[in-house]
Amino acid sequence: MRRRILQAAGVASAAVLGIVLLKGASATVATQDQAIDAAGAASTARPAPKTPWGEPDLQGLWTAEFTTPLQRPARYANKELFTDEERAELDRLRAELIGADRRSERGSEQDVGGAYSIAIFTSQKRLGRRTSMIVDPPDGRIPPLTPEAKKRQDETRAFQLALLQPTAVCKNKRPECAGGTYGPPSPRRAEAAPHYLATLASGGGVINRADGPEDRGVHERCLAAVLPDLTFFGQIVQSPGLVSIFYDTGQGQGWQRIVPITDRPHLPAHLRQWWGDSRGRWEGDTLVVDVTNFTPKTDYMGARENLHLIERWRRVDARTLEYTVTLDDPTTWTRPWTVKQELQRQSDQANQVYKEPRCHEGNSGLVAILAGARAQERAFAARRGPDPTTICTAGCGGFGLTDEDPLR
Repeated sequence: MRRRILQAAGVASAAVLGIVLLKGASATVATQDQAIDAAGAASTARPAPKTPWGEPDLQGLWTAEFTTPLQRPARYANKELFTDEERAELDRLRAELIGADRRSERGSEQDVGGAYSIAIFTSQKRLGRRTSMIVDPPDGRIPPLTPEAKKRQDETRAFQLALLQPTAVCKNKRPECAGGTYGPPSPRRAEAAPHYLATLASGGGVINRADGPEDRGVHERCLAAVLPDLTFFGQIVQSPGLVSIFYDTGQGQGWQRIVPITDRPHLPAHLRQWWGDSRGRWEGDTLVVDVTNFTPKTDYMGARENLHLIERWRRVDARTLEYTVTLDDPTTWTRPWTVKQELQRQSDQANQVYKEPRCHEGNSGLVAILAGARAQERAFAARRGPDPTTICTAGCGGFGLTDEDPLR
């Protein structure tokens, strides 16, 4: 008996109050034997198929049906696999957190932000066998940042804290103000951000200001997609000499990626692209994709224009696609690191993928954010409202499971 599980995964924002279908992945519940396969045991599925022209067939709808932490939680150091008992207990604890009434103080910024909690609007899957997606370094942890990257991260964080300084977040000494102090509005509010505000992942992209679109980071501008995408739900289509990958990302922010199978060199170094320049080749049954030429406005956990990816896509059997990616940026991390995922084939009949950029079409969220900020300024100037600098509209917390998550 098979039934569908609706996956709604994406990054939510307090400013976007409309409920949308986030990561439109519909997965199929496997039989008990298949579930064990997907969790890491030996597979009993049919052999991997070939295309009519003889290449390994990677085509279909794919997603990971089990949760695996990106980094190995500290409590499981030196432990590569969870036991069945550990998985069952962690699934129980995570389910309790998701179902709990976790409202913050009514009327607070955290309460408003929590109305769009990722603990509710993100699908929660059963835990897989591996304790981390990271397979190298062996400790399952992201390598340390270089001094250059740490300096950039600290400068962005200091700017964030300066803009949070006069808000209740710092007054109440919430975790979001860790390292900051409560006080009067900072003169830094008139400054430009020290670095381009790209993503949430590296601590960038969230500042408590709405002077212009750039203040709101890429998520609220429908540009949240990143490469590599380790929450992958997507569709692969092949033809001789080309592989097309559609990523169903965030709140209707899906994007289409074309990977040429070629021995031609990458684009010249001065030509930069949002998701880099991909060049594919076949090594036996594995599609190897070399990706360079990212833009300085791209951000993946602190890495920007110097990010270099080596991706490997291998069809293990009829139902399993193994994705491995090595990330290298000597200006960001002290060494390269490698992530591995097992993706499961989804039913074409039971799933529908909408490929139009629906985040942009009819999106009034960003317009409303900027208009609202101007209205607050006018009201304050007329002595009809509070000082806008004391109101928290970004970086306020209240969205997810945070430190209560046992997988952190």
